[in-house]
Amino acid sequence: MSNSEKWIERYSRHIILPEVGGKGQEKLNDSKVLVIGAGGLGSPVALYLAAAGIGTLGIVDNDVVDLSNLQRQIIHAEKDLNRKKTDSAAEKLTALNPDIEVKPYQMMVDSSNIMDLIKDYDVIVDGTDNFPTRFLVNDACVFAGKPLVHGAILRFDGQAFTIMPKEGPCYRCIFEQPPPPGTVPNCSQAGILGAIAGIIGTIQATEVLKIILEQGKTLMGRLLVVDALDMSFREVKIRRNDACPICGENPSITELIDYEWVC
Repeated sequence: MSNSEKWIERYSRHIILPEVGGKGQEKLNDSKVLVIGAGGLGSPVALYLAAAGIGTLGIVDNDVVDLSNLQRQIIHAEKDLNRKKTDSAAEKLTALNPDIEVKPYQMMVDSSNIMDLIKDYDVIVDGTDNFPTRFLVNDACVFAGKPLVHGAILRFDGQAFTIMPKEGPCYRCIFEQPPPPGTVPNCSQAGILGAIAGIIGTIQATEVLKIILEQGKTLMGRLLVVDALDMSFREVKIRRNDACPICGENPSITELIDYEWVC
């Protein structure tokens, strides 16, 4: 089988979609997406983006695989315990689709490195589990004009939101500042249903593909809230806040901020 025949067969279910076609698949193959976080959200996001043929897939994380991760972080396996999450993820993604380039970044994201990290990527995905990094990623993407697909999960709940700088609201248009440290429990304190990570992560992956393909209606200006206990999906309309401290008419935030880190 020639390379072109293999390409057509691999992506045939995309290519037959009128909204994708051969040209759309080539767009996906030529695109670059950075996933920040290789955990509960980053796992399904990265797997589906790799399967879709995203040409360059960056994976950022500073952690190693722990046994408690395996309940929801489906890109890792028991054999990966104590291994760098970026290495574990890169191995699975390359095995799934050897035609893509996977770039692992084993690092803590902060104000000194994030602008350089995101500069070469077309779309950024927020798969983080802490507010300081979440706000930092939002601010960096606003400054750089990069599309950002946000996701968050806790207990049985999740949310997703797409940020298109200068076109719609950013994360600070909804939440102006991070909550004080210790006021919001983390996953180890409050627990999390593993499958909710898959629900939100696949929604995030879908948003990325639509942005690249320029098809459909994204979650820009719409916060999608999921309650897995009721299996209910609620949409909250969000408007761009003229008083937003970073994307408003008179921004008070003009440089990146490293908030006190708390999960």
